[in-house]
Amino acid sequence: MEPSLAGEAEGAGRFRASEHQHVRYNPLRDDWVLVSAHRVKRPWQGQLEKPPPEDVPRWDPKNPLCPGATRANGEVNPNYEGTFVFPNDFPALQPDAPEPDDSDHPLFRAAPARGVCKVMCFHPWSDLTLPLMSLPEIRAVIDAWAELATELGASYPWVQIFENKGAMMGCSNPHPHCQVWASSFLPNEARLEDQTQRQHLSQHGVPMLLEYAEQEACRKERLVVENADWLVVVPYWATWPYQTLLLPRRHVCRLQDLSDSEKDNLASIMQRLLIKYDNLFEVSFPYSMGWHGAPTGPYLQEDCRHWQLHAHYYPPLLRSATVRKFMVGYEMLAQAQRDLTPEQAAERLRSLPEVHYKKRAEEV
Repeated sequence: MEPSLAGEAEGAGRFRASEHQHVRYNPLRDDWVLVSAHRVKRPWQGQLEKPPPEDVPRWDPKNPLCPGATRANGEVNPNYEGTFVFPNDFPALQPDAPEPDDSDHPLFRAAPARGVCKVMCFHPWSDLTLPLMSLPEIRAVIDAWAELATELGASYPWVQIFENKGAMMGCSNPHPHCQVWASSFLPNEARLEDQTQRQHLSQHGVPMLLEYAEQEACRKERLVVENADWLVVVPYWATWPYQTLLLPRRHVCRLQDLSDSEKDNLASIMQRLLIKYDNLFEVSFPYSMGWHGAPTGPYLQEDCRHWQLHAHYYPPLLRSATVRKFMVGYEMLAQAQRDLTPEQAAERLRSLPEVHYKKRAEEV
């Protein structure tokens, strides 16, 4: 139900989203976010983060993700030259875990959780991130993602591909890599998105995010980058300051369903977006990102037309390379809140150059 507007001051001036607080509905999560754009003007006296190091060695024999290095379990990495996938040495999910005992009370429920966790290195060099990689190198990452989604999705209901970039997002190793967790259950976010997208298709006759992409392509105000097959927007309901949503223009349910040309254009639009991210504060931009698509495993035989493939990017930086957004207090106890409007964030990202700041510096 829409939040009540009772108590609104009489005689108030005309509403302007860039100046007046309001709440926005997120149909994908069925919740609301408080937008308080006027708060971005307040002086900052809080925590300052340390910028990421610029002197990461290209190869370090002590780095367990580097080619030829020895990992914690004693295994030696091959001298790989492209992507490299291996089982996580400290997995959160294992395929052979025993089942919990039956609960003796409905307030104390447990259920089985099995799965596998893998790590995927994007490139053999530790000082190279996705925005600095070539298009063929990024395409190789996308191909490896699709292969893992197919392989693990043959038996597991959910395959979560995600990248935590930067120490600010809990990444313990600067080497360019992501993780892939396949689980025997649908995680919370997947179950929620399954419900909301199913309901939207039932009520409106069109997949939610396909309709949303068409609307944003026409409206333009939250558009960051686009090409023939993809578009990136700061979503109308964004919670993180420079959060973006990567969407295909065609109705496609899973990463492994993409055509070759769509994968080529995906590599291009990812590179453009990530260059803009790095250029925003001229720093290797931290974020957590991940892919969401239709469930797999037993769901491969079910009707999943309500799903639309998409990727979420959640970056924490707010004002500079050292000032981040904290989701605490009100956000933890009431609802999400943001300080600048999604339209302001999109305009700022859209106006940034598509040549990486490091490469511009090299040309000078």
